[in-house]
Amino acid sequence: MGRWNGVERDEKDEEEEEEEKDTTFTNIPPHIKKTTRPSEFLLNHLGQVDVGHHKNKVTLSENCKLTQKEEMAKDTYEEAIEGLRKLLSENGGLEAAAAAKVKQLTAELAGAAENKAFNPDERIRTGFHLFKKEKYEKDPALFGALAKSQSPKFLVFACSDSRVCPSHILNFQPGEAFMVRNIANMVPPYDLTKYSGMGAAIEYAVVHLKVENILVIGHSCCGGIKGLMSIPDDGTIQSDFIEDWVKICKTAKAKVQAENKNLDFTEQCTQLEKEAVNVSLANLLSYPFVAEAAAKKTLALKGGHYDFVKGSFELWNLDFNVSPSLSF
Repeated sequence: MGRWNGVERDEKDEEEEEEEKDTTFTNIPPHIKKTTRPSEFLLNHLGQVDVGHHKNKVTLSENCKLTQKEEMAKDTYEEAIEGLRKLLSENGGLEAAAAAKVKQLTAELAGAAENKAFNPDERIRTGFHLFKKEKYEKDPALFGALAKSQSPKFLVFACSDSRVCPSHILNFQPGEAFMVRNIANMVPPYDLTKYSGMGAAIEYAVVHLKVENILVIGHSCCGGIKGLMSIPDDGTIQSDFIEDWVKICKTAKAKVQAENKNLDFTEQCTQLEKEAVNVSLANLLSYPFVAEAAAKKTLALKGGHYDFVKGSFELWNLDFNVSPSLSF
């Protein structure tokens, strides 16, 4: 029994009052409303207290578990390092073996971390979000105009190599260049059936978009050019598509080998990277609409070579003395 304002109260009334006090704590699960003190509630039911308000919320109990795991991992790591130091101090001849093992383990862990860290979907999402924030949303006039039409000044042929993106190395902006990329940045001669895909791209750029410049860009350390240089004289091939494709510039290979016999294989490849560009430029003239536009001087043909080892770029106009490659 108790008294309140001179009125006697029984234990049932006191219990009901305590329950009413408990209801002042919001979001308390029904099965624990008998708890009579806030401190007891927090201590006894810490894992049920939500510290977030979003779908990515983390409970305090999860934080505690993470902290405990991190502390345990830290302790285990430090114990391992201390054990290794003790072992090496007691056995002086083990330094070389230990260094080799540590180096191997470091490489394995680095590889595992890299593989675990890369998420292709996340990379695509973050890449687009960055583009949208830094370019799309900052230049509504440009992208508004591009939504209606395009009027590029360049048709660019470049290699598919991931290191030589023309938009990066020449800072082309959206709408400036119509791009065609393939192995070794080659342009085949006019052929209505064998290279119809390439012919369609050239025709669309020249006839419909009316580009004013065609630029063919070669580059350093080109795998396609190395493959062309490596094809045996008997023509034996070891792939389904690659060698047959790079043979488009077979005449360039013959010229480089004939004029640069004193150079080693790597140096000859560098020469071929540029000479193959000239053959591609000459092949472009086998397309009637290209030849017509070039004759009218409404279209200019240019060659380029990007050296990503030295960080340099060469640019030249078409050498009309280069013979186009034959169709074979």
